[in-house]
Amino acid sequence: MLGLKVESLDPDAPKLRFDMKPELIGNPRRQILHGGVISAVLDVAAGFAIHLAVARQRAEEPAESHFPTIGTIDLRVDYLRPGRGKYFIATGRVVRLGNRVAVAHMEMANDTGELIATGGAAYMVSAG
Repeated sequence: MLGLKVESLDPDAPKLRFDMKPELIGNPRRQILHGGVISAVLDVAAGFAIHLAVARQRAEEPAESHFPTIGTIDLRVDYLRPGRGKYFIATGRVVRLGNRVAVAHMEMANDTGELIATGGAAYMVSAG
C-alpha cells in the first residue's frame, strides 16, 4: 500500500523512499500526507535500521542466521510540517541495540529536503 523502496542500505542510517499518491492523502482540501502514513513509515524505517544493525552484529558472532522478531513498545512522532512533496525519504538510526530492547530515532523529509517529521521509538527484540 505504501510503496516503500530501499533508498540506502547505509548501516548507520538506512533510508526508505515512497512516492506521494492519492491514497496516502489525509486532508483532501490541503493535499497533504496522512499523519498515520507518516507514523507508519517512521516505524518501519526504525525497524529496518534495527534489522540491519542485528544483521551486522550477528555477522561478527558465531553462525546465527535468524533475524529477530521486533515489536514496537513505544513510538513518538513529532509532526513538524504538512506532508507535501512528490516523494518522501525516511531515515532510521539505531541509538541503542540491547539484548531485549532497541531504541531508534527517525526522520522524514520530502523531495526538497524539508524535514516533515521526526520520531523516537523503543522496540522489543527477541531471538528469531
